[in-house]
Amino acid sequence: MAETKPTATAAAKSSTSVQPVKKSNAISWIAPILCVAFGYIIWRFIIGNPDNFERPDTSGGFWPDNQGPKTALSRMYLGGIIVPLLIGCFLIVLTFVIERILTVSKASGKGSIPDFIRKVQYHLANKDVDKAMAECDRQKGSVGNVMKAGLRKYKEMISNTELDTEQKVLNIQKEVEEATALELPMLEKNLVFLSTLASVATLLGLLGTVVGMIKSFSALGDSGGGEAAQKLSEGISEALYNTALGIGTSAVSIIMYNVFTTKIDAVTYGIDESGFTLTQSFAANYK
Repeated sequence: MAETKPTATAAAKSSTSVQPVKKSNAISWIAPILCVAFGYIIWRFIIGNPDNFERPDTSGGFWPDNQGPKTALSRMYLGGIIVPLLIGCFLIVLTFVIERILTVSKASGKGSIPDFIRKVQYHLANKDVDKAMAECDRQKGSVGNVMKAGLRKYKEMISNTELDTEQKVLNIQKEVEEATALELPMLEKNLVFLSTLASVATLLGLLGTVVGMIKSFSALGDSGGGEAAQKLSEGISEALYNTALGIGTSAVSIIMYNVFTTKIDAVTYGIDESGFTLTQSFAANYK
């Protein structure tokens, strides 16, 4: 009985050069805890400094009952215990904005991605794979990393005599897909904090406002005349600080989330174009 060589497994003979890189993401749980703690410290000891009030509560404690704010900033203290949570949310947004700026900037690499791809296409058209790989080293971004992984397989497939052209192209495509699968999670990591806080900050601000309004109207029922109207207006003003903080934090989150997704889309498009460039070049040059 004649032996038959299965073609379906032929493309799997070459091993991948792409290796997963283990990176800790401790910032995803350390940063929120520290930011909320710093938010309380800012609210309790900076905004709530006894010198900022005409009638400070000298007994101290977790939530001193300071009265008579001297400045607009110290009025924020009277917004209640939701205020430090909102300050913490803003610090979380600021932390992950900085973290994403550093990560996405590194992933974008040096120079223009379209120019980089055109240079690689030029070298591949001249069948100079080594110069194309040198361009990847100079790019130093996610597109360059994916392209270099594909070029290693590209170079390996040139000297491979066991596979036909279609199977070689499939091997290159598989290598690019595996390299892409390692790069994309790094780009999208921690964006969930910005998208979540865009909604949560607004809701927290509204919660603080509602709690403040309840306290204001309760105080209104305990007094009368012009004093009641004064207390009500002061209470509403203090409660609205929560709304302002919440909406401001939400606005920053939404804007930066959209900025990062736009930049990530540009990198992703470059990665897709890289894979297309490699497979089309190999199919055209090594039939």
